[in-house]
Amino acid sequence: MSRGAFITFEGSEGCGKSTQVKRLASRLEQAGLQVLITREPGGTAIGEKIRDLLQFAPESSAMTPETEVLLFSASRSQLVRETIRPALEQGAIVISDRFFDSTTVYQGVARKLEPMMVATLNDFAVGPDRPDLTIILDVDVATARVRMQRRVRRVTVIDRMESEPDEFYERVCEGYRELALREPARVRLLDGSRSPDEIETEIWREVSKRFPELLSQPKNKDGSRVS
Repeated sequence: MSRGAFITFEGSEGCGKSTQVKRLASRLEQAGLQVLITREPGGTAIGEKIRDLLQFAPESSAMTPETEVLLFSASRSQLVRETIRPALEQGAIVISDRFFDSTTVYQGVARKLEPMMVATLNDFAVGPDRPDLTIILDVDVATARVRMQRRVRRVTVIDRMESEPDEFYERVCEGYRELALREPARVRLLDGSRSPDEIETEIWREVSKRFPELLSQPKNKDGSRVS
């Protein structure tokens, strides 16, 4: 059985990536492909505990940047070995709402941790399991802040990461733009300020171009891929 494809979505809070993850997964499933959606931090029982500690637990207000990066890496390490790698080996298309680029940008750029240390942690956590395609939805801080405020009104517990000042998110946005320039073969930077339908169309065009062999593979009667 051939290896599946690994697609990750990145961007600042409020960029709209979670919506596009679901839309892409739906399109791929309609094409008869096996799809797994996961997220960071989280995606496993251990990872979800870490997610709560990182984002919602009252104690997280005292968290240092060093502790933060280690917790994100721990969640990611578990996710890769428990969920992502087995799914790829079974030929599935894995779509992750965030992956190691979030640590590169949020902790390495926005938190100003030493870049080589962050890169070493990323390498240790993910091993050879790197994304085949990373889609970054780029929005300015003002747009992201409006979207975050809308979301805050719908929840009872505030996400710690969404409480950071605008200066933090300016560094996040710039970090993602620089990442796209450094890795054009893997990373695609898209304008996230457009309508969800426009963004979905461009993402589908990009995925179809990057993975023609997946979308053209013959299917069994039940819609599964022929191995």
